[in-house]
Amino acid sequence: MSARENILARIRAANKTANIDDVMDGAVADRLGSPPISALPKLDWESEVHFKLRCKESASSLDEIKRIEELPSAVNRYLNKNALPNKAVCWPEFLNLSWAAEGIQMESRGAIGDDKVGLTGSYCAVAETGTLVLLSGPDSHATTSLLPETHIAVVQRSRIVKTMEDAWRLIRGEVGSLPRQVNFISGPSRTADIEMTLVYGAHGPFRVHVIIIDQ
Repeated sequence: MSARENILARIRAANKTANIDDVMDGAVADRLGSPPISALPKLDWESEVHFKLRCKESASSLDEIKRIEELPSAVNRYLNKNALPNKAVCWPEFLNLSWAAEGIQMESRGAIGDDKVGLTGSYCAVAETGTLVLLSGPDSHATTSLLPETHIAVVQRSRIVKTMEDAWRLIRGEVGSLPRQVNFISGPSRTADIEMTLVYGAHGPFRVHVIIIDQ
């Protein structure tokens, strides 16, 4: 029996024997527990290669490092190249790296309006669309990726999945209950609402820089 047929059967049964609210709650639980699998096109590309291509198409810049210890140097390289201030806010997982050695003042907290650069990790990344997936939490402030003009995101190479369906499957399997926010970021914020003129940074970061790390 399909999910749709199962829901309809519960509704029919409820009209005769049960409370409709209880039946609908059960139907929703069934749907969330066993979500239907959508028909997908044939995806014969390699995930990492396609992710890099889609990032560039969405105006994200890219870098790659082998180890987390190389992150301060990679961030410094990007900041200097773009004439950005050597000051940023980050998620706690990155705070104890050697930022001072690179001349970077790094703070671990949620971003506020005056912060120009935010450094975050990512839960995973979607190759099909070049999308970063970020889950909010006590140690992963959503503001760090949304308020600063520049968002630098670290992506583990092993966490690049093919499709959005794969990302949701990963979240359901590893996280269970969803956090308060699940943010999908595909390049810098942009809009062309006014006279079809493309403007970056309209509703979020003006720049997105992705750093792919092996471990």
